[in-house]
Amino acid sequence: MPVIGLSFNAIEAKRSKEVVKAEIKVNSTPTVKAVKEMNVPTLGGKKALNFEFEFLTKYDPEVAEIKMGGNIIYLSDKNAAILKQWKKEKKIPEDVSIEILNHLFRRCLIRVANIADDLQLPPPLPMPRVTPKQ
Repeated sequence: MPVIGLSFNAIEAKRSKEVVKAEIKVNSTPTVKAVKEMNVPTLGGKKALNFEFEFLTKYDPEVAEIKMGGNIIYLSDKNAAILKQWKKEKKIPEDVSIEILNHLFRRCLIRVANIADDLQLPPPLPMPRVTPKQ
């Protein structure tokens, strides 16, 4: 089933130190914080799942941190089973998790790359480089 929406409700970025030429490691981690069922009026009141998330990108050694929070709206015909597993184990089924996490990486890393550029930090993903022929 598809992700039908994503919205951000918080974006926080801070650079705590001057970036030196030493190697900087960048690690991005998406986390699902809560799962709730909701009505989607534009789909005739159909029920969907609202996944509250946090997406954290850390630059080590502790140079900077970029944190985003928001919600993903996910359409599924297995809402009850997903909610039951979430309430019991704080986990979501692997197939749903893969789809949610891939969507978060795709959407959030683009924003993190723009913010990192504004803060004069290396991008969270390696960028392609053009080199001369040898």
